[in-house]
Amino acid sequence: MFLKSTTGLFHFPTSLTRICRAPWGLRLWEKLTLLSPGIAVTLVQMAGKKDYPALLSLDENELEEQFVKGHGPGGQATNKTSNCVVLKHIPSGIVVKCHQTRSVDQNRKLARKILQEKVDVFYNGENSPVHKEKQEAAKKKQERKKKAKETLEKKKLLKELWESSKKVH
Repeated sequence: MFLKSTTGLFHFPTSLTRICRAPWGLRLWEKLTLLSPGIAVTLVQMAGKKDYPALLSLDENELEEQFVKGHGPGGQATNKTSNCVVLKHIPSGIVVKCHQTRSVDQNRKLARKILQEKVDVFYNGENSPVHKEKQEAAKKKQERKKKAKETLEKKKLLKELWESSKKVH
């Protein structure tokens, strides 16, 4: 069985295809990624994962990186492997410790992303997109709490009215 490429000019065997994670709304043929040596694979950002292109870039010369032993649950798998990344931005003094995965490479990438966000907030303050997003999330959380509290108060009042109406009858 053969599958048409997105341009429709070439035919590729289906054994070279794989469906990758892609945002909702794309058609099936847009979700197919061809894994052939002659074709470049385009990485698509997953839904829900935010990328901030406007953040300050980090200079590798300003970073100090260490690999330390992990912590937390996992026993021997985490306590004996040095896959926890400690990254320090020398000019600002910000230190980030990342041990989210078992892979050192993934932890290095995650640590750099986290450090980039923190350095951007450090230098740009309230103008940073990360800071603005956190402020919006905090505001939404406060609104949800307020609404839940109001609903609880209404339920208590309704219960009191119900109890008082039982006593009268």
